[in-house]
Amino acid sequence: MRFVARVTIASLSIIALAVLILFKPWSSSNRHAVARDPHVELMGDLWDPVLFPPEKKEEKRKEDRKEDITLEADKVDSSKSSRESPIRLSVVACGDRGKETLVLLKTAAMFSKSRLFYHLFAEDHVKVELKNELDTWPDVKGGRIGYDIHPITFPESQNAEEWKKIFKLCATQRLFLPSLLKDVDSLIYLDTDILFLTPVERLWSHFAQFNSTHAAALAPEGEDRATGWYNRFARHPYYGPLGVNSGIMLMNLTRLRKTRWEEKVIKYYKEYKSKITWGDQDLINVIFHFHPDQLYLYPCEWNFRPDHCRYKNACPGAEKRVYMVHGNRQLFHNNKEKNLQVFNALYDAFDAYRFGDDLTTSVKRTLHDILPRHRTKSGCGEVVDGFLAGIDDAVLAGSV
Repeated sequence: MRFVARVTIASLSIIALAVLILFKPWSSSNRHAVARDPHVELMGDLWDPVLFPPEKKEEKRKEDRKEDITLEADKVDSSKSSRESPIRLSVVACGDRGKETLVLLKTAAMFSKSRLFYHLFAEDHVKVELKNELDTWPDVKGGRIGYDIHPITFPESQNAEEWKKIFKLCATQRLFLPSLLKDVDSLIYLDTDILFLTPVERLWSHFAQFNSTHAAALAPEGEDRATGWYNRFARHPYYGPLGVNSGIMLMNLTRLRKTRWEEKVIKYYKEYKSKITWGDQDLINVIFHFHPDQLYLYPCEWNFRPDHCRYKNACPGAEKRVYMVHGNRQLFHNNKEKNLQVFNALYDAFDAYRFGDDLTTSVKRTLHDILPRHRTKSGCGEVVDGFLAGIDDAVLAGSV
């Protein structure tokens, strides 16, 4: 009996030890899976998973195992319930950028079903332009979209006029969003010259790809060393082999505040101000050069610019689909280069859209008629099918 008892106790001990060993890595991997899930709402350093009904648990486990961020983004449900916190966007508009800002905000609204909130920073004359238009939008009147318009503001310790004019008028304002929006956890900053070719929910889903150190997300400045700006001309440190573009920036403001982001901005400006060319973007590159673990990098088709295709298509993923279009250097309003006129066509179609119009007839059919005229075997014409694929998908999501 004693022998049997000893064998029984030993067996139970081995089983308990095996369970303990198996349980620990499962807990760790499960936390990682939750952090990757696009249905998770980010709250600073805390992840609060949305509850899934029992019948969807197995489906969720399968999604957790998918590593391709584009596929993950495509699976985001753009009709998520309005009970969730709004997706927050921020834009800085000065000078003559009022209309361009409204077209950008329109493209964010027209393909989305989620609650949105716009944090807008603008000069006084632009404030009036933005408010007069936004207040006519059905979704603003109905409450799905909210907004605040803030004045252009820089820290009291800094020379506001100097910061305002470092690069494009007011562009450096976004460097100070962590302290200006102290009660906001996360948002997407966008330059005014951006167009959504995808529901905003899918761009937001990149937050779910952040690891525990990521505080922001950006796309590379370029994909081609032969034409890259930073690797050929920069006189200051920059991120990675080719630098990053700052036009579309996912910002976890909570984490940026913890990293003393603004102290770094001011410090590096003092150190490199005689060497920077692109203002706020150069400062962002300097910061992430020294703190690369804080940056999440997403592919170029999420910030597709004329620089990617002026001479040849240097963004391979864009041939299949373009998600976000960035018409930098006033390109939406300049059609002198025939190779780049596809960008003008996109902007004009979205500018002409009015809320209440049918997306299929007013946007999809219009662009399917116009864009193929710009199809070529080189340069931006190679990407026409990628633009159309993005538009088709976005219109479908916005029409459901």
